[in-house]
Amino acid sequence: MSQTPSSATPAATSLVRALDQNEAVKETVAQSANELFVVNAVLKQELPGELQSGEVAQALRKTEELETRIHDSAEDLAQVNQVLAQEIDERADLERELVRTKAELAQAKSETAD
Repeated sequence: MSQTPSSATPAATSLVRALDQNEAVKETVAQSANELFVVNAVLKQELPGELQSGEVAQALRKTEELETRIHDSAEDLAQVNQVLAQEIDERADLERELVRTKAELAQAKSETAD
């Protein structure tokens, strides 16, 4: 999970929290996809072929589709999390630059006043 820099602004802190929440959701979604895969595999193995027809076959196909969608969603969340992490890094860099620029401006004003 992410760590908030000690000098982080409230906006950066909220982005870090959002990233942490997304990471938790991604893990839950990925775990759900894995569990659905196991359940589907067990059902296919335990049900005789003749019972894997009609509504049962349709249900098995649907769980396969759901597993794929859930897995794809976990991958999408991982990509979103990567973008969020990059945004957090960029904001932290900009905030450090802003602090540095303010300090330089304050120093220049101080020197001009002397």
